[in-house]
Amino acid sequence: MNNRFKIYLAAGVILVLTIMAAVFFLYPKLDKNTAKTVYAEPILPDTPKMAFGLNVDSLIAVKGKIKRNQNLSDILLKYGVDYPTIDLLARRSKKVFDVRKIRYGNKYSVLLTNDSSRRAKYFVYEISPVDYVVFDLSDSVHVHRGEKEVRISVDTATGIIRSSLWNTMVDNHTDPNLANELSEIYAWTVDFFGIQRGDYYKVIYENLWVEGEHIGIGKVLAADFNHYGKDLYAFYFIQDSVGDYFDDEANSLRRTFLKAPLRYKRISSRFSYSRMHPILKYRRPHLGVDYAAPRGTPVVAIGDGVVQRASWDKGGGGRVVKIKHNGTYTTQYMHLSKYGKGIKPGVHVKQGQIIGYVGASGLATGPHLDFRFYRNGKPIDPLKVKSPAAKPVDSTNLQRFNEEKNRWIKLLNTIRIDHTELTKR
Repeated sequence: MNNRFKIYLAAGVILVLTIMAAVFFLYPKLDKNTAKTVYAEPILPDTPKMAFGLNVDSLIAVKGKIKRNQNLSDILLKYGVDYPTIDLLARRSKKVFDVRKIRYGNKYSVLLTNDSSRRAKYFVYEISPVDYVVFDLSDSVHVHRGEKEVRISVDTATGIIRSSLWNTMVDNHTDPNLANELSEIYAWTVDFFGIQRGDYYKVIYENLWVEGEHIGIGKVLAADFNHYGKDLYAFYFIQDSVGDYFDDEANSLRRTFLKAPLRYKRISSRFSYSRMHPILKYRRPHLGVDYAAPRGTPVVAIGDGVVQRASWDKGGGGRVVKIKHNGTYTTQYMHLSKYGKGIKPGVHVKQGQIIGYVGASGLATGPHLDFRFYRNGKPIDPLKVKSPAAKPVDSTNLQRFNEEKNRWIKLLNTIRIDHTELTKR
């Protein structure tokens, strides 16, 4: 009886071990660190290597950049493409891409067959980091455009102003183009010539990537610009399929007039009824604001309107553009180096449209813009003009806006400001 029990016990142990072995080898293993079931990846056949929407597995890619004065034929002739084929490509591509617009410094790729002939099969010209045009050199010779996939990451940026918004972005290793975006968003509410040391910003924005390379920034999604101790919020919100920026009270950040007609430059002279003229050397009224800026800096219309004048001012203003915005307000832009494209009397202009470029025409000691503002024909100080806002968030969208706004504010509040930055050199 005792021996029989030992036999049964031994058989039972063998059975248990057999079952355990089966479980161990036949079922998925458990990762001890993650406590999650880990399944082996199935073995799949190799996927073809793709580039520019083409299967390039069996091709050799020769990459380069357009040299100065180089054109399509200069490139393709080196790879055995004859003149008739190049001419045919140029003619067939006109509606897709004008080959005369190939630009110095842009990238291109020539895709060659991987055999002894090394025959050019495709030529790809990159119009931008995203857009490209493919010239198919096969017997059918055709041209088509394409776009690379853009990956979007959401990132944050912050900084405390010590000198200018642009310099702060650079000092904090942030893409300075973000300064351009913020200046556009707050153009109606913040005078960036009047920001002070200690002002700070928090921004949630999109970064754009193509093939692992950063190509720029996308939309600013939310921002807090603290100016003179006051939080000025901006939230990107879409209603009726149109996106725009609104403050924390659902009011539009857009105004009838921009705060300034150009970006990031210093005020060299303010509105005054008695200013010593730098050339004439006597006191006379200066009924505008001078913005010192490099020659060629774009000057934009601060609001929609009709050009009344685009001509030389014999009184010392040099090249002048005058715009009538409505029955009450008119603006004038003086000492321009040249006029914007198509700017002449009678032309309608939009807010933000380039109407000229900074210069030193007329009586001027150096390049600057003399900007003037008139109400009912009477000059007023441009820096003291208060502009009405555009339409706020529609009442039907207000609940959705408030939900999004509250979510953004919570995220902005998680961004910490290092106030010791002001003490750093």
